[in-house]
Amino acid sequence: MVLTGKQKEELNESILDYLKTYGYAAAAETFQKESETTDIDPKKAGLLEKKWTSVIRLQKKVMDLEAKVTQLQDELGNKPGRGKPTGEDLPRAPEVYTLTGHRDNITAVKFHPVFSIVVSASHDATIKVWDFESGEFERTLKGHTNAVQSLDFDHTGNLLASCSADLTIKLWDFQTYECVKTLHGHDHSVSSVLFLPNGDQLVSASRDKTIKFWETQTGYCVRTLKGHDDWVKSLVITDDGTLMASCSHDKTIRLWDIAKGECINVLRDHSHYIECLDFSPPTLAVLETPDGQTYKGKPVSGSFLASGSRDKTIKIWEVSTGLCVVTLIGHDNWVRSVRFHPNGKYLLSVSDDKTIRIWDLKQGRAIKTINEAHAHFVSCMDFNEKNPHLATGGVDDVIKIWACK
Repeated sequence: MVLTGKQKEELNESILDYLKTYGYAAAAETFQKESETTDIDPKKAGLLEKKWTSVIRLQKKVMDLEAKVTQLQDELGNKPGRGKPTGEDLPRAPEVYTLTGHRDNITAVKFHPVFSIVVSASHDATIKVWDFESGEFERTLKGHTNAVQSLDFDHTGNLLASCSADLTIKLWDFQTYECVKTLHGHDHSVSSVLFLPNGDQLVSASRDKTIKFWETQTGYCVRTLKGHDDWVKSLVITDDGTLMASCSHDKTIRLWDIAKGECINVLRDHSHYIECLDFSPPTLAVLETPDGQTYKGKPVSGSFLASGSRDKTIKIWEVSTGLCVVTLIGHDNWVRSVRFHPNGKYLLSVSDDKTIRIWDLKQGRAIKTINEAHAHFVSCMDFNEKNPHLATGGVDDVIKIWACK
């Protein structure tokens, strides 16, 4: 911290006054000479002591407030619906907020990893920032020139990535809300973007049939993966950053070893384009299918993979074998987004049939359906694990926030 000239002069006079008041004559004479302080303003008498006692009082107040914050956080963490999900935190109708402001279809929603913020992307080429606890609009991020397709935060929440049909990826400083980098390299619409867990790299998928890895610091493309025969629609990465899954309009899912950059398996069972993916949480180590068979996966993140398709089905795959172990049937239209519940018992999905469905994985059926969740197709969703809420976006141009209890 640098003092202004006036602040420096005031401090010098206060120190000199203190030295003279308490009889440090030699020190006062030396200090006055070296600081070139001449006269002492009478208003500065006793100022140093006043400032010092004020600092001590403020420090005590800060410590008291910090202790109170910690106590409140502990109390909130022990209540259902706050902190880590209790196990039955499922979305309930009606929605708590309907967020309006976009001028076209909502394509993506993403919760901030730390703050009570949700961001939304739209065909209107903008990104909007909202406070999901109050329902208040915060700001609009502009820079893309075509539909924004996907969003992701790095683990700190300081950096936001967006990708667009304008063929670019943009990195936004989420403290200044400025675009700090624009990444060029894809030859067609960029449909999905994700940070690797360490935040050092970014991965993107495109209609040009490729997957690209980028350095976040330099913005350089460091690797391109090829294998799909059509539009790569979505990507998902395990929590440990070792495995990636991609889905495509070629009706396949590819599993990739990220370190080696190699495809290790191709999953084929859907009869139409695959729109969305999600890896299971570590809590889902064993999945019992409706016919009584049990498929044991490894007790690590990524044991199972869920996929949603335009064939109106959701499939659960055992990652280690590539075997489809469960097919969930119930949606009446394209499945747009799937998400495992953190407790590993449930799967959430949204669809062009305008519904949100909650599936019991053990029973292999939907145990709850929120009908007419949006006035038009439900295009995207995200689940906040720390403060259980569900955000959904639709072709009706609105975002809805659902409390999970």
